[in-house]
Amino acid sequence: MTFKLLTVAAALIGFTVTGAVIPGICDEVSRATPLRVAAASQESAPDFTGINNWFNSKPLSMTDLRGKVVLVDFWTYGCVNCVNTLPHVTELYAKYKDKGLVVVGVHTPEFPFERSASNVQAALKRHGITYPVAQDNESKTWNAYRNRYWPAQYIVDQSGKIVFQHEGEGSYDQIDRTVARLLNVSS
Repeated sequence: MTFKLLTVAAALIGFTVTGAVIPGICDEVSRATPLRVAAASQESAPDFTGINNWFNSKPLSMTDLRGKVVLVDFWTYGCVNCVNTLPHVTELYAKYKDKGLVVVGVHTPEFPFERSASNVQAALKRHGITYPVAQDNESKTWNAYRNRYWPAQYIVDQSGKIVFQHEGEGSYDQIDRTVARLLNVSS
């Protein structure tokens, strides 16, 4: 390995361990971006496609999830912004899973080392994630949603329509209120 490659590898490992991002390379949203709510026409949520592995669940489809409220959370374990959202997503899941909420984490890697199933499994354990997680190594589900950022959340109503979309950190109260309203429960 050349010195230059060794230096780049060490820097990437350092950024991953410390949670820093590399400006111009990482596509994470480093601050909360404005909330975007799907248009009144409400687009149908794409199905999970090209999934390499399912963790904490058998394979799921949007058809199987009709009648449920679904939070689709795009993330990757090497993204500090994603890691910052995980406590909020796991809390939301714990709060509403018995009332009809299904959370599906879609782990779409940014870097080659994030493609490892054992690394994803270790991240799930480290962050206490018990909800279903789809490993989207080829970004096929990411592309089906026309997603552009880590993290990103999509709320799908009981009829399979995307009714809420958010990119980046924040808007946790608004996400909670949207889920509660769809489930017809108080938040």
